[in-house]
Amino acid sequence: MTETRTEVIELDDGRSVRLTVAEPDRPVRGGLVVLHEARGVTDVVRGLAASLADEGWLAVAPHLYGAQNADEVADVDSELKRLSGDSVLADTDAAAVWLAERGVAADRTGVIGFDLGGAVAMVVASSRAVGAAVSVAGVGILAPLADGLPALVDVAGELTCPWLGIYGDDDAAIPVAEVEKLRDAAATAEVATDVVRFAGTDNRFDTDQQAGAEAWHRTLNWFDLHLR
Repeated sequence: MTETRTEVIELDDGRSVRLTVAEPDRPVRGGLVVLHEARGVTDVVRGLAASLADEGWLAVAPHLYGAQNADEVADVDSELKRLSGDSVLADTDAAAVWLAERGVAADRTGVIGFDLGGAVAMVVASSRAVGAAVSVAGVGILAPLADGLPALVDVAGELTCPWLGIYGDDDAAIPVAEVEKLRDAAATAEVATDVVRFAGTDNRFDTDQQAGAEAWHRTLNWFDLHLR
């Protein structure tokens, strides 16, 4: 599996953003901004970035909680309270610029996120020019996950790129009824959207081999179809 590395870049506003990067060892087919879960850039997130690089994608994961934090945070609630729509968009913009500097055009750039990252992926896909987006177990559907972020149903109709949502029916934090409301809201967007639900699965697709394999293939197929 491809190894990851971490680097720090400076933004024009004086802030620093830390990026975890995985580069393929073959011609790059496009770029993916990987948006981490609520606990931060965990081993699972690094593994996802590495697996995407193995498939030929140049993967970059911005550390949304700030460059000074550890990769995996101890106090999730405190970090979530500090998030804002402006900050997560600035960090994902920085990751997109990093990809652009390496020759990846906007229409060949996608975003993918899990949990917190799934919510941020939809926020990005509703306000930035990217090629495609995937949200896995994206939280905050009816009520915002953090005060500075919108509820997903409020931005779903504004999607600017094809978006795929992947959810497990047994996820205690995300009722099926909310997922269906998100499906309906996303269907009003002027782009291709899809919501896939897995029966008998919670939000940890990496612990269910069959669901995880299907979710992975659907994700890769979505990006293959829309990032050309």
